[in-house]
Amino acid sequence: MMLTRYAVPSVAAVLALSACVSTPSEPMPEELRPEVRALAAPGQDLSQVRLESDGCYWYRYEGPVETTFLPLLTREDRMICVRTPTI
Repeated sequence: MMLTRYAVPSVAAVLALSACVSTPSEPMPEELRPEVRALAAPGQDLSQVRLESDGCYWYRYEGPVETTFLPLLTREDRMICVRTPTI
């Protein structure tokens, strides 16, 4: 009985504080420049594209199982980037 008396408030406090933890922010989708739109291969959703820290554009892909961001590719299957990634 004594263990339950202290365990319940402790668990409640942990749950309440965990709601205050912020998650790392992701880059916001941005409006694509016409030059980038012209480079993009067909079949990619250009409504939600973001520029990642690697200097390349990624688009939101909504598949049957999950939603994720994939690299935005040209017709030649090359990634569209604004700068060369450093290795």
